[in-house]
Amino acid sequence: MLVFLTGIGLLLSSACTTTVTQPSEQKTLPVRLQIAAVGDIMLGTDFPRKTHDEETGVGLLVDIEPLLQQADVAFGNLEGVLLDGGEPVKKCPNPKSCYLFRTPTRFVEYLQRAGFDVMSLANNHARDFGETGRSNSMRVLADAGIRHSGRLGDVASWTVKGLRVAVIAFAPFGGSNDMLDTPAAVEQVRELAGKHDIVIVSFHGGGEGEDVLRIPFSKEVYYGEDRGDVVAFSRAVVDAGADLVIGHGPHVPRALELYKQRLIAYSLGNFCTYWGINVSGHRGLAPILVANLGKDGTFLDGRIISTRQIRPNGPQLDSRHKAALLMGDLTRQDFPDTSLEIGPTGLITVREEQSPPVADK
Repeated sequence: MLVFLTGIGLLLSSACTTTVTQPSEQKTLPVRLQIAAVGDIMLGTDFPRKTHDEETGVGLLVDIEPLLQQADVAFGNLEGVLLDGGEPVKKCPNPKSCYLFRTPTRFVEYLQRAGFDVMSLANNHARDFGETGRSNSMRVLADAGIRHSGRLGDVASWTVKGLRVAVIAFAPFGGSNDMLDTPAAVEQVRELAGKHDIVIVSFHGGGEGEDVLRIPFSKEVYYGEDRGDVVAFSRAVVDAGADLVIGHGPHVPRALELYKQRLIAYSLGNFCTYWGINVSGHRGLAPILVANLGKDGTFLDGRIISTRQIRPNGPQLDSRHKAALLMGDLTRQDFPDTSLEIGPTGLITVREEQSPPVADK
């Protein structure tokens, strides 16, 4: 919670001084844009059988609502579709283990109440009910005041704190902004960077499961599908003008990287996945990444707020900070020369580079 109170503390401390400044003499505080980002969200499905109830849905996000509501931009990845009725395009060989997600449209109220500003619809479940299903998700989110990106050409763009912000979501799946076509992705991001102050890129890529905690620094394949080279993609879009890159898809948290003063989160894992998705072990860790950016997009500082999924509840604050500790360890292992410092409670700072000592003459 401290990260959310920093700005308030600064204002309160300055208010205690006895010097009175005229409005024309007041210094303008630098703009800091605070982004809160989470991974996969699936609040419940009624296909092929109902695995939710109204009482459960209402309470799933209650404990974390204040953490998202205080951010300038709150982002999540919506797995499945928001749809009432309809038949799936994908087929389930075994209906008892069916990974098709159809969330009732009324559940959008819980996303709205939690404070989400923008959602990714670029993932392997966004088209479980075809493009008709994704179109309905787009309409339902928009009607609730929540922006979206995912379908090819679909970009969220709006103004926050006087800054023009764009969010574009990529995935290695048909009909989405394609993370496997790096030249096209670079061109999309470069064009957005020319028209916006802050560009946020998300991707749904990489392998899945407990054995993919570490980043391989190469193309990842899962069940025969090319899931992309997440490092090459992320660095390419930063080179093109992205200011923050948010990964999800592996269902487990992964490392952070600071690349050219821009933050890359390679996976935020699961966040609020009610039944139908395994939350045992590391799959149950549900980090909230808070990133504070300067008005030029540089990463200033942040925090990993550790929560866990403990069914039948939604994400709960974790006093043992397991997600932060894991992501800190993974960051140090995958990027041993990183200048990121991730503390045991999740505080993220940037270590100042020290100049080499000057030899005595």
